Formats: sequence, C-alpha cells, structure tokens
Amino acid sequence: MTAAGREFPAAGALRAEDETPLRRFVADFCENRIAVVALFVFVAIALAAVFAPLISMQNPYDLAQIDILDGTMPPGSTSASGQTYLLGTDDQGRDMISAILYGLRISLGVAAVSGLAAMVLGVFAGIAAAQAGGRIDALIMRVVDVQLGFPAILIALILLAVLGRGVDKVIIALIASQWVYYARVARGAALVELRKEYIESVRCLSLSATRIVLRHLLPNCLPPLIVIGTVEIAHAIALEATLSFLGVGMPITEPSLGLLIANGYGYLLSGRYWISFFPGIALLIAIASINLVGDQLRDVLNPRREGS
Repeated sequence: MTAAGREFPAAGALRAEDETPLRRFVADFCENRIAVVALFVFVAIALAAVFAPLISMQNPYDLAQIDILDGTMPPGSTSASGQTYLLGTDDQGRDMISAILYGLRISLGVAAVSGLAAMVLGVFAGIAAAQAGGRIDALIMRVVDVQLGFPAILIALILLAVLGRGVDKVIIALIASQWVYYARVARGAALVELRKEYIESVRCLSLSATRIVLRHLLPNCLPPLIVIGTVEIAHAIALEATLSFLGVGMPITEPSLGLLIANGYGYLLSGRYWISFFPGIALLIAIASINLVGDQLRDVLNPRREGS
C-alpha cells in the first residue's frame, strides 16, 4: 500500500515487529492451560504462605494460643471457646489450617533460599569449569560426578547428622546436595555458547573475562538454568519434607509440612487421618504445581523447539 510515494508495511508485519521476546514467551507458556492453572495455584499457595500471620486464626508456634484440650478434634468441630476447626486439630491442639499455612511458609522459604544459593554456587562452578578447561574443569567435574553417584537424601542425612537440627542446618544440607545439578547444566550450556561466534567477537574486543561471562555468556545460559531451577525447588521441598518426616530436619517448635505429616503418622490407624492427610495434600499440590510449571518452561525455552 502506497500514499504520496511512501510505502507502508502490512498490518501483519507491524504485529510481527511489535512482538517482543517476553510477549512471545507469555503466549507460548499460555498455550498449555494446565500449566497456567498450576502457575496460579502455586502463586496462591505462595501468597497464602507469605501472609500466613494475617490470615491464620492462630499462631501454631505460640503456646499461649494453643489449648491441649482441643487436641485431635475432627474436621468441622467447635471447641469450648467457640472456635470452629474446619480441618480439625492435631495432637497438640493446633488448628490444621494454621499449621499447614505456617508449614508451607517454612517449606517454601527453605526451598527458595537453598535453591537460590545452590544455583549461584553451581552456576559459578559450572561456568568456571567451562571457561578454564583443562585440570580445573576435570577437577570440578570429577567432584560433581562423585557426588551425583550418591542420592541427595543420603548426603543431606550425613550432613544433618553432623550439624544437627535447625532451619539453617537444613538449608546448608540442601545447598550441599543440590549445587551439583546446577553445575552440570551450567557447564554444558556454557560449553555450547563458548563455541559460538559472538563469544569470539567479544573476545576480540579485549573485554575482561568477568564482563564476557556476566554480560554475554551467562544471559545466554539462563534458559536451561531456569528450567532446572524450578525442578530443583520442587525437589528441595520434597527433600526437606522427607528430612523433617525422618526427624532430622526442622525442630519440633517450627514444624514444616514433613514434620506435620510425621506427627500424625501414628494416628492413622486410630482413624484420625486428618492430622497427616491434609498436610500431605498441601505438600502434593505444591510440588505438582511447580513440576507442571517447570515442564512447560522446559518446552517453551527449548532451543530446538519448532519455530524458535
């Protein structure tokens, strides 16, 4: 189409030019409705955990708000003080909804902190191995290979047996057991990028190695790291719950979902199923939603994806 000797692009061309990588990413992610629902579910769970002190009817860690006489009340019961426990209470008289929200607060917080720290440590080690090569690469990767030969739960159990129980101890154990996954992925992605022409171009500009890594190499390695990050957060939640269930994770005064499940395990055969059942459902929903989001991110960020 022309006007006064000037050419105007078609409407479709304008839309193609206006399309940004972020818009295309959002559009591709929203193609999977299950992943979108899972994302909303996880965001709702995270917000409920963050604002647990505001929406919970009691603080399950405050002994002044707990009445032992209200212990093991079934769902829908009303206490002598007039409080209705929709999901019942545990053996200590804690409201199960409040305990689950505070348990999610601990589980998600521990998983987020340990996952971020493990990612930083693993990415630094992986990119350093790929950048240095030679003996440094061989040394770091042999350490990674040896640790990957052992289950993560075994490494965490050994560390907690030495360090003891506590939130900080669990975070250290999760970091030590998960950094190797980030290191292997980061090294593989970095080796692929280091063979590309743009790296050779920036090297010809005499830029420092730090600037090359931070400004050029690392951003192009992020897609696989984002995918592995979501998967490892779900893994960290499950691992922390397992450690707490075994009695070597969180202290009794700050129960996470795993410890809540463990507290009700002895009551399953007596018919008081709700003490373990509802925290287990909350844990299952949290892990499943993160995994579904991670699966869709893997498909969207796949460099071999058709049309990418």
